[in-house]
Amino acid sequence: MVAITGAVAVCVALFLCVSHFACSDDPAGGVPLIEAPLRLDHPRVLVEKGAHRLSLFDGERRVKTWRVAIGGGKGNKVREGDRCTPEGDFFVCYKNPNSKYTLSLGLSYPNEEDAARGLRDGLITRAQHDAIVAAAGGRSFDANTWEALWKTPLGGEIMIHGHGAGRDWTLGCVAMDDDAIRELYPILPYGTPVRIVP
Repeated sequence: MVAITGAVAVCVALFLCVSHFACSDDPAGGVPLIEAPLRLDHPRVLVEKGAHRLSLFDGERRVKTWRVAIGGGKGNKVREGDRCTPEGDFFVCYKNPNSKYTLSLGLSYPNEEDAARGLRDGLITRAQHDAIVAAAGGRSFDANTWEALWKTPLGGEIMIHGHGAGRDWTLGCVAMDDDAIRELYPILPYGTPVRIVP
């Protein structure tokens, strides 16, 4: 009887200990439960530059909003080095789990409209224009294709990444706090629409 009572006491003590740590919301008080990423049927992202806000939608329903930082330049991105965050419709074309900015989601900038403007203004060649239109219009997820397209005078490598949503500090990317990008990254598959507005 004593052995059984002792075993029961040990089991109860272990259960209480595990319950305390598994249910704790305080990282200092235990290991918090890791929530599974949201499962969305129709994910899409809206970035409002002026409001410094990134909103995640499932179809028309807003699911969550985070504060973001943007590029240090003013207005829409025109060329490499202008420090502006582009405006328009893009999609997630690249995912980097080993980013120096925690995690990063590459966007399909330049898009078809940027390519048309770049060709009209003499910033890119017809061949570069056609390659951008083919990749963006064909919704390419090939990293090598996008890495080449990001090296035109229009600029590129526009990402949604971590490393802080304080003051506007990026070269044109959309920056989130590290916890926010860790939450967003696994939710968004390749091809997720991303709209950036002033």
